[in-house]
Amino acid sequence: MVLYQPSTFTTNLVSSLLLLGLMQLCVIECRRHVLSGSEVTYPAINCRKHTAFLTDFGGKGDGVTSNTAVFQNAVKNLSQYGDDGGAQLIVPPGKWLTGSFNLTSHFTLFIQFGAVILASQDEGDYPLVEPLPSYGQGRDGPGGRFSSLIGGSHLTDVVITGDNGTIDGQGSIWWTKFHEKKLKNTRPYLIELTYSTQIQISNLTLIDSPSWFVHPVYSSDIIIQGLTITAPIDSPNTDGIDPDSCKNVKIQDVYVVSGDDCIAVKSGWDEYGIKFGMPTEQMIIRRLTCISPDSAVIALGSEMSGGIKDIRAEDISAINSESGIRIKTAPGRGAYITDIFVDGMNLQTMKYVFWTTGAYGQHPDPGYDPEALPKVDRINYRNVVAKNVTMAGNMGGIEGDPFTGFCLSNVTIGLSEKPKKLQWNCTDISGVSSNVTPQICEFLPDNGSTKCDYPSEPVPIDTVQLQTCSFSTKSQIM
Repeated sequence: MVLYQPSTFTTNLVSSLLLLGLMQLCVIECRRHVLSGSEVTYPAINCRKHTAFLTDFGGKGDGVTSNTAVFQNAVKNLSQYGDDGGAQLIVPPGKWLTGSFNLTSHFTLFIQFGAVILASQDEGDYPLVEPLPSYGQGRDGPGGRFSSLIGGSHLTDVVITGDNGTIDGQGSIWWTKFHEKKLKNTRPYLIELTYSTQIQISNLTLIDSPSWFVHPVYSSDIIIQGLTITAPIDSPNTDGIDPDSCKNVKIQDVYVVSGDDCIAVKSGWDEYGIKFGMPTEQMIIRRLTCISPDSAVIALGSEMSGGIKDIRAEDISAINSESGIRIKTAPGRGAYITDIFVDGMNLQTMKYVFWTTGAYGQHPDPGYDPEALPKVDRINYRNVVAKNVTMAGNMGGIEGDPFTGFCLSNVTIGLSEKPKKLQWNCTDISGVSSNVTPQICEFLPDNGSTKCDYPSEPVPIDTVQLQTCSFSTKSQIM
């Protein structure tokens, strides 16, 4: 789904959002037409030889009957075909209540239009698992973690897709427990795949996750596209997409309304992330639209202790969000955030356009090393238009560990009716700029001719061509 051409980031944001909505309606109507026949086609990294429907395993889509065992048995049964062309499990229209289940390799989970995978709100339906080794503990507390709704580990060639089918996390009960401090273990994520490669998550609507929505971790060769992700803007920690210690990632054509960062790039937490030592690198984020009044459109960190490198973002749109690009780190994190390239942001109603902090103080435990200082360098922002902004830039490094190599060019920021008196707050940073309005701080002097870098060669995942796959709505198993 193409939302708009890459060169149109200067288009009025409201028009872009209206266009997005109209195109989503068009896509849905077209899919309805396709589904009225017997053949459904869809793009995927690989097609499958074998097809089964959830109802073949006794699934009941009444929204009341638990299908946890049905999903688990279906995946187990279909896993035998991994070496014989793979298998696809079709979730037909209906409401399919389920707890946690894992996927298998050479497998496609296809959620049809009108189908809703409905997450159980019973804690017992989410077995506890160990904390991630790069975190040392759960994000919500010192205990373990509840399994994600849809998960899997050490997998190859996994597709989670549909024709705008829905996964509903029913997160409100978890948000209440979190606010009331009743949780000793970390809330479930909606989708989490670990130690896996060749992943596609696409063409779905995801709503109301208990915590993070999409969390690939220790994984590579990932395509995430065509997602609509929504949660109440006051829901806690409902990040849209969190690529974590991952390599070779493409995220594009995604619309997020969230109570936290729309996209948060991560790589482990303090001493645990330093020891694990797996960076996130080689990523392209393209045609993202974000609404997040209390968080960032794109965040780098705060858990970045394995390193973050070679992250590209282009044609980014946002409205009513706290910050455009936010770098979050602190003493104790160690590692680096470097080679960051942003080309084309169109922002409307923002607290900050640029926000960088070296004092993000959350730590997993007292065992972190305060002398483990992060290196932040080679950060490039160009072709940015923002309107109704309270403060252009709040950019601070760490005393004794300055953040270097910032470059800002062709940046036009229109201020709100009641802007901050100080528009650029810069401490412990250095770099250059060109053609920036309002006038930038002295630590990023305007030399009048700088054009910030943006790589011309593609990220490897951007060259992957999807196949056209299909199934018959009349198919039965085998």
